[in-house]
Amino acid sequence: MKKLFLLAIAIFSFSIVSNAQDVKFGFKGGLNLSTINGDDISDQADGRTGYHIGAVVQLSIAETFAIQPELLYSAQGLDNLDIDYLNLPVLAKFKFAKVFSVEAGPQFGFVVNDSSNILEPESFDLSGAVGAGVEISKFFGQIRYNFGFTDVIENADSKNASFQISVGYYIF
Repeated sequence: MKKLFLLAIAIFSFSIVSNAQDVKFGFKGGLNLSTINGDDISDQADGRTGYHIGAVVQLSIAETFAIQPELLYSAQGLDNLDIDYLNLPVLAKFKFAKVFSVEAGPQFGFVVNDSSNILEPESFDLSGAVGAGVEISKFFGQIRYNFGFTDVIENADSKNASFQISVGYYIF
């Protein structure tokens, strides 16, 4: 059953890529305003101002729809608890008026660095992402809100929340 499921995903992915009318590859970076929410997190905890940087692929399926996977290094957490992730958002992107878009989808995060000697962050974070963007020629800008589904800190009600502002450039 597991092999059949993986085969179905592979066939679906291949059909999307082979039917893609336009493929764009680029880089992006920007500002993160992050925090951790939950009953076990103090209201006094300050959010962290960080950054994100990485690669973007836009696979246009139709004139008004694209799939956009990204691979981002993202500095998140709290002011006194740095947790850095390698994030993989996979977004459905709806385009309108030739330059504007809205996007939504899951984000898979893997901890690559943390500053805590006391708290133990979970190694995986599942989040949702919603946002909007503008694209002019090879340049683009995006705003996005990421909201956690899974706990960030082991044995604590603690979910990531991050607001991102990005700029980027498609190299082809």
